[in-house]
Amino acid sequence: MISMLKKARWSPYVVGTGIGLLSWVTFALMNKALGVSTTFVRTAGMVEGLVSEDHIRSNAYFVKYLGTLEGPYPVFEWQFALVVMLVLGAFCASWLSSTYLRETVPDIWKVRFGPSKGVRFAGAFLAGIVVMFGARLAGGCTSGHGVSGSLQLAVSSWIFFLCLFVAGIVTAWLLYGKGGKSNV
Repeated sequence: MISMLKKARWSPYVVGTGIGLLSWVTFALMNKALGVSTTFVRTAGMVEGLVSEDHIRSNAYFVKYLGTLEGPYPVFEWQFALVVMLVLGAFCASWLSSTYLRETVPDIWKVRFGPSKGVRFAGAFLAGIVVMFGARLAGGCTSGHGVSGSLQLAVSSWIFFLCLFVAGIVTAWLLYGKGGKSNV
């Protein structure tokens, strides 16, 4: 078991099965679907509530995701723990396999956009904002729609999944060009 944890790459079949089983467990034991983007809404609501609780109580979007707002905001719950554990798990996997990279600007990025760390970090930050906006607009993220929704055979999740792959292919083609040749 320990030797498997030290592998640089795990079998996608093993990982996919594990995610599927985790999804079943969350449905069976908690009647909840896996997903993480709602945690960001709840966290934003909590932070904004520190400034103006009246605004949060009058905002239908925050009320939908924060509940009735009686007592402390329900921010630190199982989904928040999942977000924290995703980061912790990635760190542990990198540490155990000794595959952590110190690379801040990948070669493929350098060829297309130059070696600037600032440009790379700004691009990653803006992409994160766009992805989070899209996830909330779609009513779920890749784990919420792609895993939980598709396991429930939700048509909206299958449409989301199809659009995700099409958008990824188009974006990669626009950013890095077409053809099988690499300039790296």
